[in-house]
Amino acid sequence: MTVDWKKKLIPNLPYLLFVYLFDKLCQAVRLAPGLDASEKFLHLSQGFTEAFSSGLPSLHPLDLLAGIAGAVIVRLAVYAKSKNTKKYRKGIEYGSARWGTAADIAPYVDPVPDWNIPLTQTEKLTMSSRPKNPKYARNKNILVIGGSGSGKTRFFVKPSLMQMHSSYVVTDPKGQLLSEVGTMLRRGAPKLDENGKPLRDARGKVIYEPYRIKVLNTINFKKSMKYNPFAYIRSEKDILKLVNVIIANTKGDGEKSSEDFWVKAERLLYCALIGYIWYEAGPEEKNFLTLLELINASEAREDDEEFQSPVDILFAKLEKEHPDHFAVKQYRKFKLAAGKTLKSILISCGARLAPFDIAELREIMSDDELELDTLGDRKTATVLIMSDT
Repeated sequence: MTVDWKKKLIPNLPYLLFVYLFDKLCQAVRLAPGLDASEKFLHLSQGFTEAFSSGLPSLHPLDLLAGIAGAVIVRLAVYAKSKNTKKYRKGIEYGSARWGTAADIAPYVDPVPDWNIPLTQTEKLTMSSRPKNPKYARNKNILVIGGSGSGKTRFFVKPSLMQMHSSYVVTDPKGQLLSEVGTMLRRGAPKLDENGKPLRDARGKVIYEPYRIKVLNTINFKKSMKYNPFAYIRSEKDILKLVNVIIANTKGDGEKSSEDFWVKAERLLYCALIGYIWYEAGPEEKNFLTLLELINASEAREDDEEFQSPVDILFAKLEKEHPDHFAVKQYRKFKLAAGKTLKSILISCGARLAPFDIAELREIMSDDELELDTLGDRKTATVLIMSDT
């Protein structure tokens, strides 16, 4: 490793002056007439006259030692001052904002044009989270504010999609974006080599990397791909998450804290039924349709505590085979309630899941085509067409 001596020597050159001054001061005191300090102080002017009779520094060991020691003390004082000093910004007390230049934005721009987020016609932000110089790393969270018709989609969303550098998840309340950019995404962007140049086949044609296009349309179910949340369950924790999502998104505006008991009881039933479906049902039955069928098959009677519904029989059989089964534990807690209470809970569950009786919605949730768990495996554009109200 080479040492840059210029950077080390040049900042310390002024301290040679202090070596000279302290050297001359010590020489003046030494040459002043007198035996003690008081006498030398009285004749110090005579000592200065004699010391500065020659402009050269004194080479007397004592004078040289005093000069070096004095310069070191000054250097240490300057160092301590610089460490404890307050950061003043003279002349810009009222702000330092200014218009940026091309040189200011240049470190944030990726040399490969397609690997940037376009902000304006001339300003871009690299998609890389680890640029060569870490101090230029920025997060990619961008807030765009504008009224209706101000061009949020036309001048920000569309140019960003046209970069085609990664996977996208886009909300499209108007349902127009897909028809406007779908053909472009289906063709995809040219595959690039390490230098950012398009790859070509044996015939010299540019090789394109088409996007997978996934659409969830909650406005027109007939134009939507299928979505099955059961396809993303991997553990019992995921079952609890799914149940919480169901309850949170089917809660009525009038639900109050006094109804908390019923919500907790519903949660037990949902956990039990979904746990049973996930562990015991076949692949084609792991969907919301099976959940709705199990709830419809559940029954409780106020005047007959010993009555067993088809669902009770299913869980009784499962309990004999696997007493510690997750679904069995949840169902056992649910069945602690009396018949009248169970009936009320089942009615509450039916009311909560009533929207799923819509045939088109049931069809959407019968299978999974969105494949959200593979979103980052290859370039994918997921378009969510839903109401903005």
